[in-house]
Amino acid sequence: MAGTGSGWAGTARAKAAAKLMAGWIALLWVLELVDVLTAHSLDGYGIVPREPSELADIVPASFIHFGFAHVAANTVPLLVFGFLAALGGIRRFLAVCAVIIVADGLGVWLISPSHTNTAGASGLIFGLFGYLLVRGFVERKPAGIVVGLVIGAIWGSSILFGISPANTTVSWQGHLIGLLAGVATAFMFRRPAARTALIP
Repeated sequence: MAGTGSGWAGTARAKAAAKLMAGWIALLWVLELVDVLTAHSLDGYGIVPREPSELADIVPASFIHFGFAHVAANTVPLLVFGFLAALGGIRRFLAVCAVIIVADGLGVWLISPSHTNTAGASGLIFGLFGYLLVRGFVERKPAGIVVGLVIGAIWGSSILFGISPANTTVSWQGHLIGLLAGVATAFMFRRPAARTALIP
């Protein structure tokens, strides 16, 4: 009976995670479609560094992109990382995302080069990568460790290139801050490993 319940709960979590991320991705594409149809009126919600009024754009900037190619580049990693992270619980996942988005936005606002406009979900993507990479080790859970090792092997080189100052085509500052924020959330929202009861 316990095994059946556990399997049902796991299926329910997977369905909830899949629905959430499908909706999230759909929202990004709809927003970009609106942006294109309104002569890129949404691009103004990106973050321009050290302008006080731009602090209001810290959260919206994570949902705005500069063209369909930009959204397409972020779709697969956000879908994969988001789904894997959301399997641990929707509430915790949303809290992790909120911390990453705010920390990344503030960091971009503080240290990005002047006269730039930064937007896109890549800061969140790098944050979720960092979160998944270390969560299993922090919580001492074998399944989480395996997930971290697998995504590290698949996406590790891309992540390293994305945080390199030599990569001038992207906001490496936002990527780096997102990554660090994601690692921090693994500690902030960690769950202790289940203890095994031993009968003497």
